[in-house]
Amino acid sequence: MTDADGLQVVDVTHAEAPRLLPDNTIPIRDAHRVYVARTFAYVAAGSEGLVIVNAERPEALKEQQRFTADGKLRDSRDVIVASTNASLFAYVADGADGLKVLQLTSPESQKKFYGFSPEPRPQLIASYATLKPALSLSKGLDRDRGVDETGGQIAVFGRRGARALTMEEVQSLYLDPSGNPWFVSDDANHQPLAVTKTH
Repeated sequence: MTDADGLQVVDVTHAEAPRLLPDNTIPIRDAHRVYVARTFAYVAAGSEGLVIVNAERPEALKEQQRFTADGKLRDSRDVIVASTNASLFAYVADGADGLKVLQLTSPESQKKFYGFSPEPRPQLIASYATLKPALSLSKGLDRDRGVDETGGQIAVFGRRGARALTMEEVQSLYLDPSGNPWFVSDDANHQPLAVTKTH
């Protein structure tokens, strides 16, 4: 979340008992909207442009960079990160300066642009002057989404035509039987615990 101090993290693993993670603030003078895409958080930061934060470990945020496009991002109010084909873009509502489009990954700027969460290397590629200040944006096409462009299911987010999942069903997707979040390991020899589901 963003507030007067900047970017902070609230742990909502257990939605009934949210908790603010202490000593884990990225200071930003004028933080507006935050958008999280895979392992990075993007903050529309007013005159500071776009602040990109490595959030792979939410309990230990690390600022990656502050991007102003050489002063061309001057009043960032909102940011949406979305995919177009295989490319990743940030759309920024830049207040009185209108809409700005940043290409986050490309073969020219980032040789390792494939993979789950490549490091963003933003480049301003387009601007559009709006009649009034651009203050917010609608949702784009997420890389991580439950349905494809035709509405067909592509992930486990319930079933087409089925009811919404209950909180207990949702939590069973990310909590182990002890109520702790599932984690993956980068260790190829790591053996996961065997869990039997009774659903």
